[in-house]
Amino acid sequence: MSTKTLSLIILAASILSACGAQTPEVTDTPAVSAVTEAPPATETLAATETPILEDTPTPVSTATLEPPENDADCTNAAAFVSDVTVPDNSAVSAGEVFTKTWRVKNTGTCIWWEGYTISHYSEETLNALESVPLPRTNPGETADISMELTAPDTAGTHQGNFVIKNPEELIMQIDNDSRLWVIINVANTVASEPTTTSGGDEPDPDKADCSFILDPARTDEVLAAINAYRAENNLPAYTMSAQLAQAAQAHANDMACNQLFVHTGSDGSTPQTRVAAAGYTGSKVTENVYGSYPPLTPQEVKEWWRLDQTDPAHNKNLISTQYTEVGIGYAFFDNFGYYAVVFGMP
Repeated sequence: MSTKTLSLIILAASILSACGAQTPEVTDTPAVSAVTEAPPATETLAATETPILEDTPTPVSTATLEPPENDADCTNAAAFVSDVTVPDNSAVSAGEVFTKTWRVKNTGTCIWWEGYTISHYSEETLNALESVPLPRTNPGETADISMELTAPDTAGTHQGNFVIKNPEELIMQIDNDSRLWVIINVANTVASEPTTTSGGDEPDPDKADCSFILDPARTDEVLAAINAYRAENNLPAYTMSAQLAQAAQAHANDMACNQLFVHTGSDGSTPQTRVAAAGYTGSKVTENVYGSYPPLTPQEVKEWWRLDQTDPAHNKNLISTQYTEVGIGYAFFDNFGYYAVVFGMP
């Protein structure tokens, strides 16, 4: 081996020895946080479109009326203004359901609010609810107060009285009274016979279907009013004659269906011929009649006859010493009331 070759071998061995023996200097290893391995890359998803939020209007709170606080010494009072529906003496069918509305003004200083009601007070209930609340009504304002009612099945005049109560159940004054009322006339579905004049003319077709309303209670009240007037004058009471009553009612019906305000009937009849047709055989008869819109009450019609200066015979008949018995008729039609009283002397 040549000296040159040997030298190269020694040099190579020295280099390898130096490389293998070199030890790196130990350094402090920094703490390493746990690292979550990232998931392998996947196919990129297409981005979904984010919906655009529309502006939603903020709800606006509606105004709420605060419950009123009435003064402890406020006053409750009212005034009747008008009948909005079903005025007095309106014709209503038997069993008909109807709504009665009164217009009333708050003339007091209390605010009508919760606890203020209208309820039945007297006479017929007409199937009214136990009570109905009033609408809020400030002093000086008007309120329309309604109740659903039902007409009776019986014919005649019917009345129901109602009152307004405060939260303490005290009845409120209305004008000089405390009542709101409804007065209806229930038809008895009795149709009058077509009338024919004495000349033989054809009956008026407008009158052929006249459905008047009878009211026996009213005729009794007329008799009571007349007899009370006679008692004031120290005169005996009139007695009721069925035959005179038949004649009086026939003429009242005729007046109602033909708008008559006189003693002569639409067929030319007179008080004398009518009582004869009814079978009355008295020696003398006379008659008081009256018709009006709105109808007078029995007491009012008696007063009208008593005070009548145009025909003083009306009052003379009321306090006559010749006549001893009467017959009374009343008919209601088309918002008019017609009275007939026949006085007889047996």
